[in-house]
Amino acid sequence: MPKKVVIGLSGGVDSSVAAYLLKQQGYEVEAMFMQNWHDATGTLHGDCPWKDDLAVAQLVARQLDIPFHFIDLSAPYRQKVVDYMFAEYEKGRTPNPDVLCNREIKFDVFLKACLALGADYVGTGHYCRTETIAVGGRPTYRLLAGSDPNKDQSYFLCQLSQPQLAKALFPIGHLLKPEVRKIAAQLNLPTANKKDSQGICFVGKVDLPVFLQQKLKAKQGEIVELPKDIRLPQRSTLEAQAQPYRFSPSDGKRIGEHGGAHFYTVGQRKGLGVGGHVEPLFVVATDVEHNVVYVGEGHAHPALSRSVLLTPAGEVRWLRPDLAMHAGEQRSYLVRIRYRQPLQQATLHCRREGVYVAFAEPQRGVTSGQFAAWYDGEELLGSGVIA
Repeated sequence: MPKKVVIGLSGGVDSSVAAYLLKQQGYEVEAMFMQNWHDATGTLHGDCPWKDDLAVAQLVARQLDIPFHFIDLSAPYRQKVVDYMFAEYEKGRTPNPDVLCNREIKFDVFLKACLALGADYVGTGHYCRTETIAVGGRPTYRLLAGSDPNKDQSYFLCQLSQPQLAKALFPIGHLLKPEVRKIAAQLNLPTANKKDSQGICFVGKVDLPVFLQQKLKAKQGEIVELPKDIRLPQRSTLEAQAQPYRFSPSDGKRIGEHGGAHFYTVGQRKGLGVGGHVEPLFVVATDVEHNVVYVGEGHAHPALSRSVLLTPAGEVRWLRPDLAMHAGEQRSYLVRIRYRQPLQQATLHCRREGVYVAFAEPQRGVTSGQFAAWYDGEELLGSGVIA
């Protein structure tokens, strides 16, 4: 009796080819399309129209001769992902909704719906791989980077657990993107030449301030430019070095106005509306309490980089609990703080208050609310929310 897999069919080329490969591997395959968002407020016209995606997904399922299901998960998506986004932005932090969507929706609510259909596994079109090993006589699941370095999506799965990985299949993780498109073209799938989706998971590409104004009010405030020769405080301890920089308007000069500090994020370049500079301006800090946005000119502005960050104890997750660090330990790992960032050499220091990540080289745009994910070679071991 073949094992049953329900594939999350999105209407894109990756999940379409994933469904085909699962069927070729001998699984009993069914498809399920998730509708997670209805509201078009703030979305840019023509981006990720879910009704079109649904129609394409149905065509793919029909062509592959697999049963098709539809599920509306918009209520839990709003509660677990979008409301979390609003709350984080209101605090002056920048969340990663794609990581939350995978942890809370695709591999939780959606997974449970698939299991209710009798599935043994859930399949997706993520570019990553899994491997099963034995630890202490029990199966343990490793999450490995996708073989395509330009498409590796393991970072987006950095908050998954062993029970979630045990049920996950990623059939295109060993392929390069051009190979996936070639398979789709050979099968004459309607998704073969479809562009990849962009923007927030299931919401699409948005005008972020307009989107956030559904819950957060616009509020005029000052943009303050910090000089390139600003003297930053000298910090000797890990605890001090992990603190985000704090500034006051007297540290720089007022150069413009903004519509709300909570609409901006560290490292942001676009949307400031301030000209007259030789090099681009970047957001180096935000003060939501006083509604001030601090900027600096140029990629090398000293306030744009930090060498240490903290992921608080309650925000740390180990995909490999058997390798979890204990207070007092330190280890060298490769770390990234955003999707597609090249892996960076770092030393992790585990303390009671959390895990400090000390980079070998200063990192630009360390952003509170984002995720730091650490790897041992190609295996993703754990992650935490940046304080």
